[in-house]
Amino acid sequence: MHLDPFSDLLKLIDARSIMSGGLVAGGAWAIAFPPTQRIKFWGIVRGHCWLVVEGDSEAIAVAPGDVFLLRAPRSHVLASDLAIRPSELADVLEGRQGAIASHGEGDEFFMIGGKVELSDDRGQLLLEGLPDLIHIRAASRHAPSLRWLLEQLVRERDDNLPGVVAASSQLAHLMFIQILRAHFEDAEPIASGRLRAIGDKRLAPALQLMHGDPARAWQLGELAKAAAMSRATFSSYFKAVAGISPMAYLTEWRMRLAERTLQDGRSSVGVVAASLGYASDSAFSNAFKRVTGRSPREYQRDQR
Repeated sequence: MHLDPFSDLLKLIDARSIMSGGLVAGGAWAIAFPPTQRIKFWGIVRGHCWLVVEGDSEAIAVAPGDVFLLRAPRSHVLASDLAIRPSELADVLEGRQGAIASHGEGDEFFMIGGKVELSDDRGQLLLEGLPDLIHIRAASRHAPSLRWLLEQLVRERDDNLPGVVAASSQLAHLMFIQILRAHFEDAEPIASGRLRAIGDKRLAPALQLMHGDPARAWQLGELAKAAAMSRATFSSYFKAVAGISPMAYLTEWRMRLAERTLQDGRSSVGVVAASLGYASDSAFSNAFKRVTGRSPREYQRDQR
């Protein structure tokens, strides 16, 4: 079975999740988290607090079962009391035992967090379609599966069985995917773009064809028929959702696949061109330069 378009995207951008640890806090406490270039996500196992993100004027009430994903490098504060001067995260982590840090007096609050690494040059395909902060509330229909993942991560930490690092990373990656699924379903419609197209159910059959066989010379009529629309309706709907035409989307996807193959350095430009359905190197090179701003050979040289 071929990957669905969203799985295809996650594979292309080489998304890898890392379990970074947990925080137990109690009493009156506040912690300042510095900005990071990686995507961060965390889930609240128990307890309440406030979240204040740099640049936002209002604090967010945090409850058990809530899950957050921060994709922008913005500092933020978690606090039981916003009047308290926050401790720096580095100071809190100094006395950490294992993966769990403790702060304040007591253990009324417990959260677990992770980070996501993306391919440097292709990660923007995901990032450009996400808001700075995603908040999945405990009342969301996706909350039970997220809570189950949180509980499994806690169990991995407590039981410390063989393979705990690998299992925790896999669970963290599942949590990352589940957060994105919940966002696609629960959020206000995101701005037009590739990510919105990949999450659109009406376009799914056409996108599955393009992702399933990107080298094929797909005709607009074939794609429209798969989506159960007329050519004109499909074309205008696709552009409204994706921000580009169906054929421009297909060309761009081919070039992102080409980038990944050229990065390996094991395939010649001619081989890559043929694998993506181009009859000549020049036609492929022109398309590649139009999408990426560099020729395939320049790209390959820069990667080395």
